[in-house]
Amino acid sequence: MTAPHTSSQPALNPPPEPPPVSDAMAYAHRRYWRFNLACIAVLMTLGFLVSFVVPLAAPMLSKVRFAGFSLPFYVGAQGAILVYVALIVAYIVLMRGADRTLQRAFEADANGAATPPGN
Repeated sequence: MTAPHTSSQPALNPPPEPPPVSDAMAYAHRRYWRFNLACIAVLMTLGFLVSFVVPLAAPMLSKVRFAGFSLPFYVGAQGAILVYVALIVAYIVLMRGADRTLQRAFEADANGAATPPGN
């Protein structure tokens, strides 16, 4: 096997440079992605709890009744699915708000009205 050929000549079509981004927009993007990662971490933790911790506690909860069924049966059959749907809806609502905030920051930056963070 031979090593891949590396050329000392520059590429004929170099990738385009991204447009410059203001400090205010860079700050808005950092806040957006931090919020996104925090939302994902919290919602995934809740999904983990429903998927793994509640079934582990099932023997202790077997005496509790909900809608005529034992609680572990109900959570396994219906409740977990409802929690997953609620987690999806919560993520959609939270990210729509974050998207609107980022859009406002973008519009303010485009209009030149953006101020640097901390001012």
